[in-house]
Amino acid sequence: MHRHRVHGVPGDGHRGADILLRHPADHGTGVVAGLHAASLARRGRALCTVATALGLCGCTGDLSTLSPAGPAAASTALLWWVMLGGAAAIFAGVLGLVALAFLRPGLGHDIAPRFWLVWGGLALPAVVLGALLVFALLTGERLLPRPGSGAYVVEAVPRQWHWTFRYPGGLRTDDVLHLPAGRPVDVRVVGTDVIHSFWVPRLGGKIDAIPGHVNVIRLQADQPGHYGGVCAEFCGTGHTTMAFAVQAHDAAAFGPALAAAAEGNTP
Repeated sequence: MHRHRVHGVPGDGHRGADILLRHPADHGTGVVAGLHAASLARRGRALCTVATALGLCGCTGDLSTLSPAGPAAASTALLWWVMLGGAAAIFAGVLGLVALAFLRPGLGHDIAPRFWLVWGGLALPAVVLGALLVFALLTGERLLPRPGSGAYVVEAVPRQWHWTFRYPGGLRTDDVLHLPAGRPVDVRVVGTDVIHSFWVPRLGGKIDAIPGHVNVIRLQADQPGHYGGVCAEFCGTGHTTMAFAVQAHDAAAFGPALAAAAEGNTP
């Protein structure tokens, strides 16, 4: 017993034996804890990567406002990014003040409360919101249809629960809107039975179809392609199926493609 110095474990003078006896277990525990922490870190990074990828996937597709394919939609997306940036900057500033309050208690005790009320509660919001308002108004002006611009004119007629599109020359298509690419198009949305809303997210904003009224919105597709459109106003039990497609053609192919699509639909 004495040879293994077990009797000295409780004492202060024989801590070498205590370390000798406990070291393997402690070392193993530390290794396991280290491996567990590394595993958690890897899992956290993997989850962040997946979450970021999923978030970015939501920025694409036929109905994504953040994947613009025309000047009107690009203006809307720019306005969204500017407002997001402004909101993020204000949020970061507020979090910074909260962090200072915890890390440096009493740091601003000599600043009068009126300073925070006037500059933080009145001046800063007025400047930020005023700048955003001016930017939004200037951006919104680009979305308005302008007469005399040589725009191609189409009528969109919504009914529960489908869309009819009417073109010059008496041509008509159902649930597919054909557009010439690279040219402004004024869509006259004709109100019929109930309130609907015409929206092609990648090409422009949305506008309501109010019974008894005709509202006009301007779209433009920069490139030929396929784009999605929806009714963005609840209009009854069939609302979720009231979607339509937009097909943009190059200038040479637009006429023949429209004629082929409208064949059999002319009155």
